[in-house]
Amino acid sequence: MDSFIEPQVLKGFRDSLPQQEIPKRALMARLETVFESFGFVPIDTPVLEYTEVLLGKGGGETDKQVYRFEDHGGRDVSMRFDLTVPFARFMAAHAGTLALPFKRYHMAKVWRGENTQRGRYREFVQCDFDIVGADTAAIDLEILLMMTCSMDVLVGGNATIRLSHRGVFNRFLDKLGAKAHSVAILRAVDKLAKIGPVEVTKLLEEIVPTQSAQQILTYIAAKGSFLDVLSKLESLAGGEADDTRRLKELYALISELDISSRFVLDPSITRGLDYYTGIVYETFLDDLPGLGSVMSGGRYNNLADLYTREKLPGVGASVGLDRLLAGLEELGLLQSSAGKSHVLVLGGGSVASGAGASQKLAQSLRGLGLNAEVYLNDKKTAQQYKYAEAKGIRYVLQVSSEGIVCKDTTTGDSRSGLGPAEVAAWINQR
Repeated sequence: MDSFIEPQVLKGFRDSLPQQEIPKRALMARLETVFESFGFVPIDTPVLEYTEVLLGKGGGETDKQVYRFEDHGGRDVSMRFDLTVPFARFMAAHAGTLALPFKRYHMAKVWRGENTQRGRYREFVQCDFDIVGADTAAIDLEILLMMTCSMDVLVGGNATIRLSHRGVFNRFLDKLGAKAHSVAILRAVDKLAKIGPVEVTKLLEEIVPTQSAQQILTYIAAKGSFLDVLSKLESLAGGEADDTRRLKELYALISELDISSRFVLDPSITRGLDYYTGIVYETFLDDLPGLGSVMSGGRYNNLADLYTREKLPGVGASVGLDRLLAGLEELGLLQSSAGKSHVLVLGGGSVASGAGASQKLAQSLRGLGLNAEVYLNDKKTAQQYKYAEAKGIRYVLQVSSEGIVCKDTTTGDSRSGLGPAEVAAWINQR
């Protein structure tokens, strides 16, 4: 007897069934529409990069999470853990051929060997959008606008973007005499939402004296209106500087556009990766804040310095699609289809059972903008209807001598004696 290999999947990885993949692709298509409406263009980069390319600015926990190995040529390579670092390498290699500022989006899988949790896996899809080549308030604003527009199309705008500025925090740490420990402090503060202030305090006390740890907690706990919090942070950091002026300018811009209510100035937002240099942000679903951030990012003005002497400041954000999907499923907001009406044309597996006529009708319907599938096996009509039900197909069509019979399986309504254009019109009206 033959032995079989158990069809198991690695921990932290998963198969994506049609009922999971269809809504995911639908969300990606809606995001792509938003990105391109702002003039962003798609790119792609390799899954594998030289390890020194990926880890040059990762550091600490990132090094432990990377899938790293020696390839057949003896090269030290790693699988990308995000899309930002490969993008920095991409810009260093191609900046001379691109119009700057360059606006890109990239939707692809990334890999991190971290602990799995709700909506978080070791293999997951990121949807990134960035602007590289200049550092202005207008560019920061456009990314913020992209974020609000993305949340509009994904969750109807029921999301809050919490932002801060690395520059202000770094000045505060410098004033505190703790700047040398900034990377460790950033990573400790970044865990605030997950482990709470008591545990974060313990982590900070392992890095800096207790008094300094308490002052850091005071800084990240500042609350109030955007301008009130900004005033507190400015005072704690030693006064006005370019970083606080940028935040004031951004607040004036989002107020002018009447979207300031979508943003909260939250100094506990620091982002764990140390390549961020300016504004940083995380996005939370209003109806499910405990899920964690579903879209995050910030400004990284020095990331490309590892690969080129040309200054290529950048800013961008990334949608954590798998976590967002988990949240939408919990809220009952997932769409079951990708947009177009999907119809099933009853048919069979041979000329005798009408396979040709069924395919001819399906071709006509596709030309009229419908997704049309033909049943391809010789089964009874009842079984073909069960197939439509199993796939969630609402409309079932059958070719008859009097024309096309079209049935809405959700309501039981039907029309007969129709032509292809009349079928499309009836479905589109519904």
